[in-house]
Amino acid sequence: MRYLWKCSACGFVYEGEDAPEKCPKCEAPKEKFSRLSEEDAKKIYVSDRTNDIHMEIVTLAMRIEVLAKEGIELNLDPPCVQLFNKAKDEAWIIKQRSKAEIEAHLGKGKW
Repeated sequence: MRYLWKCSACGFVYEGEDAPEKCPKCEAPKEKFSRLSEEDAKKIYVSDRTNDIHMEIVTLAMRIEVLAKEGIELNLDPPCVQLFNKAKDEAWIIKQRSKAEIEAHLGKGKW
């Protein structure tokens, strides 16, 4: 059976039948790992996909910012520049919303 193990030194979560001999992140010894409860493991498994979706939204919002800045620099006409400025501002809000939700997940052990 596979379990989730958490490194007390750095917080890395490992999946396996047993804790690793050393932490893949910080190289702490096996003794630094503790097995997560079924409840805590479930939180991580259930939130895994939603965290990935939030990270993808952040990536897409960053791409929108880059495109909007390019449009602003081209400065074709005032309506275009206005639209690109608005898109840039909205992308920032979308990005920050998803980042805040990821942070909330981390605070609840859903990482």
